[in-house]
Amino acid sequence: MSNPKPTVILRNCPEYNTDHIEQIILEGLDTLQLKPHGKTLVKPNVVASGNHFPHAYTRPEFLEGVLRALKKAADPDTLQELAVGERCGITMPTRYAFEGAGYYPMFKRINGLKHYHFEEETQVEIPLYHDERLRDSIFTPEPIANADFFVNCPKFKAHPWTTVTFSLKNYIGIQDDPHRLIDHDHSLNEKVADLQYIVQPQFIAIDAITAGEGRMLTPIPFDMGMVIMGNNQVAFDVVCCHIIGIDPLSVPHIRMCHERGFGPASLDEINIVGDLTLAQAQHKANGFSVGLVRVEDYFEGTNIKAYAGAPPSKDYDYCWGGCPGAMEEAIEIMRLFDSRTDTKMPKTHLVFGDYKGTIEAKPDERVVLIGDCATFKGDIAGTPHEFTSQYTDRSQKSVYKAKADNIFSKMVGVEWKMFKERKNQAFRVAGCPVSVAEQVLLLVKLGKLKNPYLDPGEIITFNNCYFSSRIRMAIDRMFGKPYQNPGEAHRGHARPEQNLPDYKNVQVKSQ
Repeated sequence: MSNPKPTVILRNCPEYNTDHIEQIILEGLDTLQLKPHGKTLVKPNVVASGNHFPHAYTRPEFLEGVLRALKKAADPDTLQELAVGERCGITMPTRYAFEGAGYYPMFKRINGLKHYHFEEETQVEIPLYHDERLRDSIFTPEPIANADFFVNCPKFKAHPWTTVTFSLKNYIGIQDDPHRLIDHDHSLNEKVADLQYIVQPQFIAIDAITAGEGRMLTPIPFDMGMVIMGNNQVAFDVVCCHIIGIDPLSVPHIRMCHERGFGPASLDEINIVGDLTLAQAQHKANGFSVGLVRVEDYFEGTNIKAYAGAPPSKDYDYCWGGCPGAMEEAIEIMRLFDSRTDTKMPKTHLVFGDYKGTIEAKPDERVVLIGDCATFKGDIAGTPHEFTSQYTDRSQKSVYKAKADNIFSKMVGVEWKMFKERKNQAFRVAGCPVSVAEQVLLLVKLGKLKNPYLDPGEIITFNNCYFSSRIRMAIDRMFGKPYQNPGEAHRGHARPEQNLPDYKNVQVKSQ
């Protein structure tokens, strides 16, 4: 018997009114005939938050409405736990992101609610079996692996690396920093597709009341006035793409997930209901801009001159998932914290990937190669230079040896790097990828800009959250188990009863 059509619900919601959002979500759950049960886990998008990033995250009013509705709709005899979990942007503690988002007071208003900071939880190894996998296993936090009823609650945003970040892309936050960084490069879309094998959500509700266009950390607010719900991630993202007028199959991770059998890509195979028609939703979203801009074009007209070559893959001519997009986010962060960023920045040349052209830098202009794969051979200000690739193939990178530095380590590392290279006109910043945080710190040093990580208005809160997180993780390492092996992850990977569709007979093996 074939699955019924996936359903996507389009609802009008002009304001962040929690009572109204709760009612919309209740009606959505009823339409989809869903009852939360067992361990019910809600995953919002809190990649960044606070006064400087007001449109980057799922708003607390929205999340509270979702949580209230889930609690009311649940079968009290079978609901074991209602929880929220997330891993915010790398290097920053999730506690800090939750604090900036105003989540903690909201959590207290939901009686019995638990919350998880995913980087502080036990990480469970999940085996992968599908042919297209980047590697044989991936890690995810234990609350994700053990979820019985999973709710994806993203923010409707553009993305400078993956075009859009709706439901599927929100999965990048179901890994801790070390494992998140593995394959976060030109294969980012494949990584997002691989993450789908861990678990599929029974329910999706996206915050599209004020959407974010152009970027993902520093998006431009776009009043869309909608709540969108659904029960299949691919179908959901397909409809969201049509709302903003782009072909969903032009978004690689959506196409890959469709091809792997996670859902349909044709509107004919999707049931669209609600108090808005698709045409009305498209009217609301008219003019929405996505963020897919090559780094050379992004910095045109500024004191930064960018050069981009191909990443180390014959399948790609540009690294959409790695260092170039991170630099675009980094400069926007600097513009938020230091209004004189563009005037302070000296003429600087940034090189990404296997660049074959020329660099017309004057003797007093710095040239920085960003990332392990950045290469250049030629003259810089009359002096010959050759930088060869330091890229390590992903087959040589082990999920068991994954590491990630915290923000204080990164600050010390960038300071030391810039000191060592103080007399060199051209030098490399190593990494794959070089994170947004490291590129922010690089800009701080190059332009003598304000360091956003030392912002006087945030440093006390940040340090409190940071050290609370580090202490919790240190205690767990002393008395607990930071990792589990596949045999212990008996509920870890996606199963048919977790709402995996059979459009293409997705292969899922039990342990």
